Amino acid sequence: MTRIDRRFAALKQEGRAGLVTFITAGDPDYDTSLALLKALPAAGADIIELGMPFSDPMADGPAIQASSQRALKAGQTMKKTLAMVKAFREQDKATPVVLMGYYNPLYVYPVASFLKDAAMAGVDGLIVVDLPPEEDEELRPAAREAGLNFIRLATPTTDVRRLPTVLANSSGFVYYVSIAGITGTAAPDATKVGAHVARIKAQTGLPIAVGFGVRTKEQVKSLARMADAVVVGSALVSALAQSLDQAGKATKATASGVLSLVEQLASGLRETADANA
Repeated sequence: MTRIDRRFAALKQEGRAGLVTFITAGDPDYDTSLALLKALPAAGADIIELGMPFSDPMADGPAIQASSQRALKAGQTMKKTLAMVKAFREQDKATPVVLMGYYNPLYVYPVASFLKDAAMAGVDGLIVVDLPPEEDEELRPAAREAGLNFIRLATPTTDVRRLPTVLANSSGFVYYVSIAGITGTAAPDATKVGAHVARIKAQTGLPIAVGFGVRTKEQVKSLARMADAVVVGSALVSALAQSLDQAGKATKATASGVLSLVEQLASGLRETADANA
């Protein structure tokens, strides 16, 4: 079993959905980002998605686009992102870390070296949003050989004919994108999400994590009733951005503001579990 498999098994035993938190590596700077990464599990993060900064994050909304720009401006590189994971693993051997982003930074690394270095650093999985199943032969099989889960996205427009292709060779979990569009720009409709999640669950035994547009404790509680995990990204990145000074630098409120929001969202999952106990 991978770390991701073990975490979802533990969540099932606890009778609750997991909280998946997204931050962008190196935002607003390496040291602040690493400190935040290390603190996320204690605040309530069950799985961490670490964004790989990229100059053209086309699937992301303004908040995450800006976070990538801040990170790149501060000198973040893929090697530094993997170094962050390695430093995180020095104190946390259990919390899964998934790298999320775009194929170009992996391609230019290049792929074989990236996968070797990622596995050695302690990365558990990959979400590559611009690499469809028909184009993933250069990455997916090698990623599995390296011991990394390859996590795919399903969306509201993934119909019954397309879904088997998306699910084939996926591992770890399925990330269901709850809205049509870019990240952080709309709120999910719980009724519609529930119907889509049920349709996906009928075709796979993999856990389903629901993300895009999730910002509040009430949204987390609602989605937790139908999914195995809830992903929050833009809300955390926005909280970080709001804490920065006029020069875009971290302040004393940066880490505490993000972690406070994580604690609040995580409490919603535990309240839902207690109510169902």
